Amino acid sequence: MPARQAAEDRISFCFSLRTVVLNGVLCYNILMKILGMEKLSLVDFDNHISATVFTGGCNFRCPYCHNAPLVLDPAGQGALSEGEIFDYLKKRKGVLQGVAITGGEPTLMPDLKDFILKVREIGYEVKLDSNGTRPEILAEFIEEKIVDYIAMDIKNSKKRYAETVDVKNFDLAPVEESVSLLKKGLVPYEFRTTLVKEYITREDIEEIAEWLSGAKRYFLQHFKDSGNCIRNDLHEIDEATAKTFQSIAERKIEYVALRGY
Repeated sequence: MPARQAAEDRISFCFSLRTVVLNGVLCYNILMKILGMEKLSLVDFDNHISATVFTGGCNFRCPYCHNAPLVLDPAGQGALSEGEIFDYLKKRKGVLQGVAITGGEPTLMPDLKDFILKVREIGYEVKLDSNGTRPEILAEFIEEKIVDYIAMDIKNSKKRYAETVDVKNFDLAPVEESVSLLKKGLVPYEFRTTLVKEYITREDIEEIAEWLSGAKRYFLQHFKDSGNCIRNDLHEIDEATAKTFQSIAERKIEYVALRGY
């Protein structure tokens, strides 16, 4: 906890911008800082050759997060300049088809919308990854038709959400609102859950499937320790068990697939 607090203090010092508290976690409403970019991806944006950009900072502390430095110490990571990013995207127009924006939690960035609009001006489609804690942002982007695909993480069953995201006094209501919003089908979307042995059980999958009942797309993702996880003692769920979970979810959800197995 002292190390985490120190990291959060460093964010405040380095960015010196507005702060917000979401679900009891101190978050920094920093300007759009891209802390990493994968210049070519065939997997981050379905049916698109894409670039993937990574924002820093998050209001969750999921122990299995594979981007721990972006979450716990974004100020300690080197940021890419906007010019560098857009010069590359302009140069690769005609090769790349889309840009995936992930994190961290991108919706914490106050100028995310401006960034997306600039990406779209070049002619790219945009995929946005989110944990669903800011449904008002998702609703605005959907209404204005500036995102082409949203991927929302479902961390666990409702009763185990706070435990899984490691946030005390966690308020699930915004996440539930985002689930309901996406299920309306106003934008192509997916829900996804990372299968970590210490956190996801058959009972959890049954409850998640009931919660997401009627959803279009749901992915069960393979957990692989990246070496940069917040916890380093977690384990994958084997493929046979994952397929069982898939069968359970298929009872309630239109399309369910394994990812990374």
